[in-house]
Amino acid sequence: MELKRAFDFINYQLEQYPRTDALNGKLDGKWINYSTQQVIDIANRLSIGLLKLGIKKGDKVAIVAGNRPEWNLLDIATQQIGVINVPMYPTISIADYEYIFNDSKAKIAFVANQDLHDKVKQATAKLDVAVYTFDKLPKTRHWTEVEDLGKNEDMKQLEAHRASVKENDLLTLIYTSGTTGVPKGVMLTHKNVVSNVLAVGKGLIDMAQAMNYKIGYTKAVSFLPLCHIYERTASVMYWYLGCAIYYAESMETIVPTIQEIKPDNFTAVPRIFEKLYNGIVAKGMELKGMKKSIFFWALKLGEQYEPNKDLGWWYNKQLEIANKLVFSKWRAALGGNIKYVNSGAAALQPRLCRVFWAAGIKIYEGYGLTETSPVITSSMTTDDKVRIGCVGEVIDGVQVKIAEDGEILCKGNNVMLGYYNQPELTDQVLKDGWFHTGDIGELVEGKYLKITDRKKEIFKTSGGKYIAPQMMENSLKESPFIEQIIVIGENKNFPSALIVPAFDQLKKWCEHKVITYTTPEEMIKNPRVIEKFDEEIKKINEKFGNWEKVKKFTLLSAPWGIDSGELTPTLKLKRKSIYSKYEKIIDEIYS
Repeated sequence: MELKRAFDFINYQLEQYPRTDALNGKLDGKWINYSTQQVIDIANRLSIGLLKLGIKKGDKVAIVAGNRPEWNLLDIATQQIGVINVPMYPTISIADYEYIFNDSKAKIAFVANQDLHDKVKQATAKLDVAVYTFDKLPKTRHWTEVEDLGKNEDMKQLEAHRASVKENDLLTLIYTSGTTGVPKGVMLTHKNVVSNVLAVGKGLIDMAQAMNYKIGYTKAVSFLPLCHIYERTASVMYWYLGCAIYYAESMETIVPTIQEIKPDNFTAVPRIFEKLYNGIVAKGMELKGMKKSIFFWALKLGEQYEPNKDLGWWYNKQLEIANKLVFSKWRAALGGNIKYVNSGAAALQPRLCRVFWAAGIKIYEGYGLTETSPVITSSMTTDDKVRIGCVGEVIDGVQVKIAEDGEILCKGNNVMLGYYNQPELTDQVLKDGWFHTGDIGELVEGKYLKITDRKKEIFKTSGGKYIAPQMMENSLKESPFIEQIIVIGENKNFPSALIVPAFDQLKKWCEHKVITYTTPEEMIKNPRVIEKFDEEIKKINEKFGNWEKVKKFTLLSAPWGIDSGELTPTLKLKRKSIYSKYEKIIDEIYS
């Protein structure tokens, strides 16, 4: 069948790889499974229900919820009648909800729970927006009421609506998470997303053949927000490859869900892999004697790994032993069935990537933005084409060039139509058909893209030297004692850093050094702790030029999060928010 619209892929799954567990979510501790046929049937009834409510092609419908099967069901229902889905993060402010509803003119909102119902009602108090909930709540309209409107109806009436949806029609309006300024509504078409899925899917099929596993018999655990295009496009990919989707209930239940479901793959961001790695190393620190020595020997061995090179008989033999004694336990902790995982949204530490690869946990990196649906480059293909430290090759249907100032420019089927209602902002990033990503990079070996920093995040010291903070932060996070870090120093005479310690690791170190561990607030003031962090910084500083070395740092007692405003929903640093929040501490560093 032709695959030109996003909703074609769930029907393709029914034709090629029908599943009894296409979508799966937990309710009251039990898995609720939806077969491919059930997904299509429910989506069809929802489509008719929306039409009966007066929703027509080109109208907007909002979804404000975490990941759950209902999200996908509504998404498919809107797609096949030409209605534009406007997803919103469950974690944004009422002011942001108000702005997005006013800007998008969404007519209906489907929200997860009571808290989000109340927030959306408050944000839309002056607007005519009908609000339905996914959870059953008193005095609210439940989403099944819309489905009920489509029961006992002739589904053939949807054929004309589906046929009217063309590949260049608007699929979704995604408002950026707003690291700076007011959220921008990114206009993505069916063609944008479909071209992404087909191009990346080609590499995945090649990879599956090389790894000798069957497409259509796999499971994925999903936890990144569906309201971001990264996981949303991944969902369409799962339908295309016949992969069942199991939703983790929250970020806290990711590992238990993975251990229960034993997935073949999942998508994540570097922060997830950093936390996994830090947790593994912390357990290694608890070992004694020979077991501890073997653990850290395996770790050092893993740091030398190259996916595309044979490092020789002796290295391979050692790695075989390390796999039996150490790395097999890592794979077991991730369910024991992982074929590959995908990392995106930010740069992954190369050292960390090597170790996971050595452990048989293949992390394939990709690169892109919301504005590019999202993939521009991908390393998801055969291992000989993987270059650690790079984010893969340019996918089919896309062109990339590096501007004179190092900015990555992109042109192709994946590039957005523009920013909704903001032609001036669109003109700033779309010039002569080329999308200006705002990222700085280079092409290694002429074809493997390497991201070096964000154009707007590179800063200059008062001595006129340029600093690329992301590269430095990634290197500094190689210390097992550093959980989160931001490098600062714009217009100052040297770089410095704000550091959130890895407190679990710090606690174990304190026990080993016979230092009484009390609270994070007290420990960050302990002279011996500060001295330890000074040693860690100096050790990693050796990689940098004199002008780049972090000269001073301050330890912070509270981790940065989405709700507290320091991280975007995809766990990237909100630099301006952090600068503002810690303005006094930064002033003290330089006073």
